Amino acid sequence: MSGPLWDSRIPPPDPAPVRWGTWRMIRRGLPIVLMILICMILMLATRVVERLFYGPRRPWTSFFPRFVSRNALRLMGMGLTVIGKPMQHHGAVVANHSTWLDIFVLNAVQRVFFVSKAEVAGWTGIGAMAKAAGTVFINRDRKEAAEQKRLFEERLKLGHKLLFFPEGTSSDSLRVLPFKPTLFAAFFAPELRDEVWIQPVTTRYIAPEGQDVRFYGWWGDMEFAGSLVQVLKASPQGRVEVIFHDPIAVKDVKDRKEMAARCEAAVRSGLPEIPAAYVDV
Repeated sequence: MSGPLWDSRIPPPDPAPVRWGTWRMIRRGLPIVLMILICMILMLATRVVERLFYGPRRPWTSFFPRFVSRNALRLMGMGLTVIGKPMQHHGAVVANHSTWLDIFVLNAVQRVFFVSKAEVAGWTGIGAMAKAAGTVFINRDRKEAAEQKRLFEERLKLGHKLLFFPEGTSSDSLRVLPFKPTLFAAFFAPELRDEVWIQPVTTRYIAPEGQDVRFYGWWGDMEFAGSLVQVLKASPQGRVEVIFHDPIAVKDVKDRKEMAARCEAAVRSGLPEIPAAYVDV
């Protein structure tokens, strides 16, 4: 998560005890950890050879994050439904940010390179994996718009499809928070504007039967470890839908604020009406 943490007046409930939950967590979590470690080693080794032939391009190693993500969701027992198709144009993907699971879900459905706040690069374990996967690290500061434009242009010219979360933080999975237009500015540079498209994507999480509708949400001061354990123990498990909306040509949009508004509206259209009890949360 990044930026000011979004909060709510109704805190998440304490997770209910789950029969055989600890065993289920180990049975799911251990294979996932082993898979990540093995694929990290293979990806780094592959990158050494790949760099010799393709330089900064990543036609081979971009396979590993998708492989890991698809299989991690299977091992967790989460159902995955995809509606629509990833765009074929060069450009970026923007999505609502509900949970840490978004990284697995959005990697599972297409090959993308995430745009993340610079601090993540220094996080133990996660930072190393993000670097190995080709994540673009930036400071979310308008004063660094020129550097962001340079980084985006460099990666787009390599054929990389970038993905970022314009909300700037994660939520309870029921709603879309206002999209911040800052990162959209780079795509309106003269060198990029006529060539790139942006595709809005909605991720919709359906909680396990009998659980709080915000079961998969990760927000406020919620601990990652607690959320991870809750998901790994879940029985039955829930599911997630990924909805690809029509891509938008940057050249057809006036400015970054209009693009942010259009993408926000498209993403929001993929979520159902918020339950009455949580409307004003």
